[in-house]
Amino acid sequence: MPLPRFTIRGFKAPREAVLTSLGSLERQTLEQVWSRKEVVVRDVVDAFGERFAYTTVMTTLDRLYKKGYLTRRKDGRAFVYSARWSREDLQIGMAGDFIAGLMDRATGGVEPVLACIVDAVGEKDRDLLDDLERLVNAKKAELGRG
Repeated sequence: MPLPRFTIRGFKAPREAVLTSLGSLERQTLEQVWSRKEVVVRDVVDAFGERFAYTTVMTTLDRLYKKGYLTRRKDGRAFVYSARWSREDLQIGMAGDFIAGLMDRATGGVEPVLACIVDAVGEKDRDLLDDLERLVNAKKAELGRG
């Protein structure tokens, strides 16, 4: 039986809501940082073809820093920004937070949440179920050692 599909606030699938928690300019700026490893404001302004004012980009980088997405260091009078996490680490972290939240709020136990994860993985690609089983066994072995 296919799983029901839900929307948050009537508009977005949960995965879209998580990804759009950053504004459009914040996402574009973060993409620039990921692609260049380190940036100063001028690098991002130039990459955007000066579509945005220098001060707008500066504010956006500062906001991403204050939200914890970027690190920065002083170099002369300018800040040099770099990503705190890779794109993959950020996606894993968001997914983990989302799943942990579902499990924390599960009223009938966590088995329905886990069953939903297994169903979603199986619908995507049957071979992924083998990957999921391998990951579960690796985690069991790791926890058994601890």
